[in-house]
Amino acid sequence: QVQVVESGGGLVQPGGSLRLSCAASGSIFSIYVMGWYRQAPGKQRELVAIITNSRSTNYAESVKDRFTISRDNAKNMVYLQMNSLKPEDTAVYYCNAAGSSAHGVFNSWGQGTQVTVSS
Repeated sequence: QVQVVESGGGLVQPGGSLRLSCAASGSIFSIYVMGWYRQAPGKQRELVAIITNSRSTNYAESVKDRFTISRDNAKNMVYLQMNSLKPEDTAVYYCNAAGSSAHGVFNSWGQGTQVTVSS
């Protein structure tokens, strides 16, 4: 099985920055797509940003020009640099990884990390 673990959440003031990290581990052959999603209280989980193994990216309109997703293919890691944070960015942020492993195709989620933007 492929496990995904996030880190880097916390409390930050509006206008501040945070960097989230996510590591995938297991008998991984290849990770096609890694991404970040978020879920605020009372709302559905939504896409924040995704990145393919060729480093093509896609962002939610609400975070374009503020967030940057990147990945280290050698380490099976993905990062989310979040700048100019707003209170509406407050949510639990989840990492997702999809690819192939010794056990077949996988689509794994992390347990989530809380990001709170508040003064």
